[in-house]
Amino acid sequence: MTALAPLVQGFFTQRLAQRRASPATVAAYRDSLRLLLRFASERSGRAPSALEVSDIDAEAVIAFLDHLETARDNGVRSRNLRLTAVHALFKYAALACPQDAETIRRVLAIPAKRADTTIVSYLTRAETDALLSVPDRGTNAGRRDHALVLVGVQTGLRVSELTAAVWADVTFGTGANIYTRGKGRKDRCTPLLPNTARLLQAWARGQAAAPEGPLFPTRTGGHLSTDAVKDLVDKYVARAARNCPSLATKRVTPHTLRHTCAMNLLQCGVDIATIALWLGHANTQATQVYLHADMKLKEKALALIAPTPQARSRYRPPDSLLAYLESL
Repeated sequence: MTALAPLVQGFFTQRLAQRRASPATVAAYRDSLRLLLRFASERSGRAPSALEVSDIDAEAVIAFLDHLETARDNGVRSRNLRLTAVHALFKYAALACPQDAETIRRVLAIPAKRADTTIVSYLTRAETDALLSVPDRGTNAGRRDHALVLVGVQTGLRVSELTAAVWADVTFGTGANIYTRGKGRKDRCTPLLPNTARLLQAWARGQAAAPEGPLFPTRTGGHLSTDAVKDLVDKYVARAARNCPSLATKRVTPHTLRHTCAMNLLQCGVDIATIALWLGHANTQATQVYLHADMKLKEKALALIAPTPQARSRYRPPDSLLAYLESL
């Protein structure tokens, strides 16, 4: 039997370090494996540090994935991302723990779940305004949350990019923007609208923020977790739905703010290639989903191809001989 604790430590300090994994990747794998270890600990009755590779066999991993969908209400994509982290750990284990080869093989054979293709959910202008009006800007936490939602909607940053942002990433003045290093170590600078830049400047003055301090800190000055952002979005959506009932019919997550930004750009006439660059997509294929979601764009296309209506009239033969033949 192989102890799991040194294996997990080696995965982060050796495998991910050698591959120069981005901080976002490290954080995603950390969160996924933390959830897995807690689940396996409760399932086996053993402390996480006392678990062995055999305690996380294929049956346990499948049960964990089902738990994510049922108990944590994760979607298929989130489930598959967690499975990616598990697979990454067990690929490393395949080299380090040959004695557990059969257990590892069965875990690596677990397939990703097929996701239904759905139309992306995004906020309308009225829904966005309702959501932004809810945080109490008379409190420090309310000002932070209002700024976070506004920056999320205007820039389309991923939630991991929002939580990782520090004040040194923000440039004010002419050409105000926020720098991020996204998936695949792709650097990009996203422009800030004047009202967003002014709000962030006011927020910075109120915080006496240090350059390396988090843009949206916790009460203790640390970085917000992605789960904390999800919780605050859930809270504000529930409140905003009282005055904007359409919000109650939508599943709004932090990623919905990103979708909203993309749809706003599309509806303003920005081409799909520019939107892909704005969002940090590797190519335009991932950005095509917004074309499917834009009903106004489809209506414009329909208007272009719809046949021109013509008035109906009785046919009149052009010649008397033809008229005679028609009458027979």
